[in-house]
Amino acid sequence: MARRRERRGQPSQDRRSERVESETREEKLSDADASERKLIGIFVVFFIVIPAVSVLIYVFKYGSGTKPLEPVVSERGLIKTDINFQEILSENSKVAGNESLRNYDYPVLAYITPWNSHGYEMAKRFNSKFTHLSPVWYDLKSHGSSLILEGRHNADKGWMSELRMRGDALILPRIVLEAYPTELFKKKKLRDKAVNLIVTECKEMGYDGIVLESWSRWAAYGILHDPDLRNAALTFIKQLGHALHSVKSTRNEQQLQLIYVIGPPRSDALQQHDFGPEDLQSLSGAVDGFSLMTYDFSGPNNPGPNAPIKWIRFTLSLLLGSTGNSAKRLAPKIFLGINFYGNDFVLSEGSGGGGAILGRDYLSLLEKHRPVLQWEKNSGEHFFVYSDDDNVRHAVFYPSLMSIYMRLEEARFWGSGISIWEIGQGLDYFFDLL
Repeated sequence: MARRRERRGQPSQDRRSERVESETREEKLSDADASERKLIGIFVVFFIVIPAVSVLIYVFKYGSGTKPLEPVVSERGLIKTDINFQEILSENSKVAGNESLRNYDYPVLAYITPWNSHGYEMAKRFNSKFTHLSPVWYDLKSHGSSLILEGRHNADKGWMSELRMRGDALILPRIVLEAYPTELFKKKKLRDKAVNLIVTECKEMGYDGIVLESWSRWAAYGILHDPDLRNAALTFIKQLGHALHSVKSTRNEQQLQLIYVIGPPRSDALQQHDFGPEDLQSLSGAVDGFSLMTYDFSGPNNPGPNAPIKWIRFTLSLLLGSTGNSAKRLAPKIFLGINFYGNDFVLSEGSGGGGAILGRDYLSLLEKHRPVLQWEKNSGEHFFVYSDDDNVRHAVFYPSLMSIYMRLEEARFWGSGISIWEIGQGLDYFFDLL
């Protein structure tokens, strides 16, 4: 544990070298000086030293140790709630800062999708901003009585080579586990086969590990309600994690990593199928990080913000607790999810229309409709309303510099990292914040 030093102010003492029967004027002045020094000492203790120590205690207890955020966009006066469409249109493509400089020292995981090539370019351009890059390439599926790992055709070795020449970000492709879980958990041979397929792919392709997504699919199958199957699910993740850790990367001699994707709770109380704090504790020894999907809070049937800040805080509090050694130990393994996409919802009653939009879609809407952007304080997000060519009203929620900044700072406060879905969907000047 880090040591904390406290400075204590000592009142000055009136030390006299000799006693005399009567006080002289000089002695009275000396007494006055001593009293004044005493008052100054008290002032220093109560108004300077104690507050300073309190700040140090607060930072030690709650802060992650990251350096203060000073992104270039703050110098340009762009991180604010009062924004307008002209400003976004004129500034979004300007990345004025050092593209390799990081404003935070916590882990940053960035997802890249093969159907959005802009993400590949952003990963190369801002490589040093990230610690982990996860291209969405693989699916592990049932194939008759066995398993098959699909997706190698998506892998781009030339892109990987360029990334590694530009920076040190680890490359951990995402694998979605689509195999039938009841079969997988009942047959040891299948579990061993799944682990072997994944570890072998990492070795042959030179990956630094994987990001595994399976919990939401297991929940959809209903197996997490069964205590035995749920325990088998956790055991499989541990088996995979230990198998990856037993292999060292040929590139940097580090053990291969496992990052596991987890979803946030959808109610105030944890449901049986939710990933909770006990699961986090159980897997913490075998899993290197947890990609927490704190986005998609709203949908076409319930239009609203993408990721309300209060909901994010509630989710972190539920998983980690508000204080304590457990939170301090596990928080660095959480990659707090931040969306770089937005939503365009149809507001007509009963329509349930609309859906996700990318940065280019957002800019087109701003250019066409010239809307007034509003800041929603409770959610910590910007939005605007417009009417389309058929006079149907829409509400658009898309990230802004201020909304992203708040979430980056939230991660810093908790001592966690962040994960971004996904970097090809954002605006260029978002990267000045990272």
